[in-house]
Amino acid sequence: MTLAGLIAVVLLLAVAAYACAGGTDYGAGFWDLVAGGAERGKRPRSLIDHAMAPVWEVNNVWLVFILVIMWTGFPVLFQTVFSAMWLPLALAAVGMVLRGAGFALRKPMRRLFPRRLYGAVFAIASLLAPFFLGAAVGGVASGRAAPGTVASAEAWANPTSVFFGLLTIAATAFLGAVFLSSDAARFDAPDLVGYFRRRALGSLAVVVLLGLAAFLVVRGDAPHLWHGLTHGVGLVFVVVAVVCAVATGWLLLRGPGKWSRTTATGLVAAAVLAWGFAQRPYLIPTSLTVAEAAGDPTTLTWLAFVTLVALILVGPAVFLLYWLDTHGELESLTEADLRRTAPGNTAEGE
Repeated sequence: MTLAGLIAVVLLLAVAAYACAGGTDYGAGFWDLVAGGAERGKRPRSLIDHAMAPVWEVNNVWLVFILVIMWTGFPVLFQTVFSAMWLPLALAAVGMVLRGAGFALRKPMRRLFPRRLYGAVFAIASLLAPFFLGAAVGGVASGRAAPGTVASAEAWANPTSVFFGLLTIAATAFLGAVFLSSDAARFDAPDLVGYFRRRALGSLAVVVLLGLAAFLVVRGDAPHLWHGLTHGVGLVFVVVAVVCAVATGWLLLRGPGKWSRTTATGLVAAAVLAWGFAQRPYLIPTSLTVAEAAGDPTTLTWLAFVTLVALILVGPAVFLLYWLDTHGELESLTEADLRRTAPGNTAEGE
């Protein structure tokens, strides 16, 4: 494998990591949106706030990796994609910003109206960002963002893009529900365990149906991708995704547990890897190969070195944070904790 090919694989792995980590948070926003009114949705939203708080910002590390590797390692790809599909990518970026602002600002609000307003911004933006990111991927996968392509709706508003966008929303909702069901068990909220487990099963069914529909659409709309998904390494990852889907459904029917999170993550990661390897040797089928898009060899060498150093320094810290969060080691202070009387004192605050 050439150095450019190796960096392309690293780029694909970063996309898979963002799809799984960031996708879980987007999915939590989806369930926040459909939780119901202020009273009915209070407990699910409280769990969502509590579960997301320690990690929602760090998930964007993978997005930074993606942008840096694209810009530095494959400048032609970066220019082509951001020129042809600046509008959906700009809308996705706006969604990310509004989503973060809504999540950060709604919690400290005491009055109901601003809490609802910021909560609505958070929830709606959690749909917009993954849809437009998925639509952009669909434009790339179907070869509509060829070098020299001018920005147009056709680049991202086409059958493959629409189904990829919808499938991305469904996949994030699925991941969010699986992780929230496990979080509910960890926080001793048995009613919410069943609440999110049912939603995980329902969203898994939607993912499967949309995946089958997207498969049929790709056959006629993106023939190169279809061939890659039904042959070689792409087919292997398709099979892995199917196995993970069946395993997750079986585990969810048995009850919540950490293994359902593993298989759910495996399903989404395998789907992303299947798409990436199905495009080989192209970054944009069938107009831009990995070799054609690659930057200067010296730049690629330094990029590989810097990426390795970054993974050594940042990777363990990020995975430690995920481990601490999923094992309940990052419990936040509550108002009751702050009001608790110290041993030997007779009044609060003494």
